[in-house]
Amino acid sequence: MQNTDESHAKLAVQITPAASKNEIIGMQNDVLRIKINAPPVKGKANKELVDYLSHLLGISKDSIDIIKGHTSKNKLVSIDGLSKLSVLEKLLSNTTP
Repeated sequence: MQNTDESHAKLAVQITPAASKNEIIGMQNDVLRIKINAPPVKGKANKELVDYLSHLLGISKDSIDIIKGHTSKNKLVSIDGLSKLSVLEKLLSNTTP
């Protein structure tokens, strides 16, 4: 199966763990900034990030993979089934004003 840009997205994400709630902050320098409620302990923030993105995008958690930055606040996230443009449109429509 061929992975085209129409069905696969890679996003640079910067998370702020242990926030009061999960929320999309916005884009800054081509990096999506997200607050995550879970603490950065034993992969909890990573799991919460995948759960949150899955919920917002309406796709299964299996379609989302953190491919870089498991122990960093700066991550590279791979999303199957959606283009980068549609991912950003959906996520940025959830930005807190």
